[in-house]
Amino acid sequence: MYPDSGADPPESSTGDRGLLPSASFISLAPQPVASPMKLILANPRGFCAGVNMAIAVVDELLELFPDETICVYHEIVHNRHVVDRFREQGVVFVESIEDAPDGAVVVFSAHGVSPAIREEAADRKLVAIDATCPLVTKVHAEAIRYAKRGWQIVLVGHADHQEVIGTRGEAPDSIQIVETPADIPDLRIDDPEKLVYLTQTTLSTDDANVVINALKEAIPTIKAPPSEDICYATTNRQNAVRAIAPDCDLVLVVGSRNSSNSVRLTEISQNVGTPARLLDDKSEIVDGWFDGVETVLITAGASAPEDLVNDLVLHLIEAHGGEVEQRDIDRETIVFGLPGSLKQLMRSRGIDPGERTITVDGAGDLDRLLDEHGIPHRTIDLTIGASE
Repeated sequence: MYPDSGADPPESSTGDRGLLPSASFISLAPQPVASPMKLILANPRGFCAGVNMAIAVVDELLELFPDETICVYHEIVHNRHVVDRFREQGVVFVESIEDAPDGAVVVFSAHGVSPAIREEAADRKLVAIDATCPLVTKVHAEAIRYAKRGWQIVLVGHADHQEVIGTRGEAPDSIQIVETPADIPDLRIDDPEKLVYLTQTTLSTDDANVVINALKEAIPTIKAPPSEDICYATTNRQNAVRAIAPDCDLVLVVGSRNSSNSVRLTEISQNVGTPARLLDDKSEIVDGWFDGVETVLITAGASAPEDLVNDLVLHLIEAHGGEVEQRDIDRETIVFGLPGSLKQLMRSRGIDPGERTITVDGAGDLDRLLDEHGIPHRTIDLTIGASE
């Protein structure tokens, strides 16, 4: 009897028994079972110190002043989930200072604002809280210092990004923006000996270096900033993708499409030859992405909450099985304190700011979550130091 059919197999056209036409043979043979997928999680990933600080500012305001209108000028950070969660708690996001109600508290986002915005808020007697990332503030200070010395400034970045808009606003008569090498011939240079370049903090180091090298070739006398402008967190997340992506078939970047640093992570993966997808959360997964995929790298932009990564990991393990491996490429120990403007507001209301601390979004929670679900996992330490 032929297995699974209850009948003898038919004869082939040559009279041989047991030989089926290939199509029939395939339909009766056991179907191969897909191999479990391996998920590699890059560390560091997700929230950086500046994002943690900015989010903590809004959290503190909601907790301490529940009866007041809390406004944020633009998105506090470029992540849809963060913004939606705050909106659900009553935070009002405004695109213009004039849209903030009289007497409201208005928070300047992590990307920074120009002096004109600060002056407008002061003229309207709004309670302004500055949640600008200190690393962005550093670039602002550099722009102010060079402009006061009579230097021209080439700002390498995306002209429509809020950070670049804010930085340019510090010295609009001294700053020209360059996005690509194609923009360099249009620069108007008065004195090549008094020219410096600064960069947007969230650029891809690869892309920035292409522009910077082109600037140096075109204008050999151009000066570099006193220290690196691209932030440590952007650099660390990019380095992790560069190091791990070549070992993978696919890279998933958790982040929103308006997050510059998240988009850059996908580009870096593609630059090293590994396809990459940017997604806000697990709901945007397309099953076809995983055809023929055995190893997936998961990372997250600097404004993406860790719980979105956790949800994605659990979803993929449920759908595909497999194990989880975390690879530590660097350790980040930087924590920014609450901004002085918030501390001043607290003191004016009789609250001791020294008793308030910033809670860091914990990537370590993933180990506990995996243990609870019985998912095999391990961590490989590939660090060469800590970002301090």
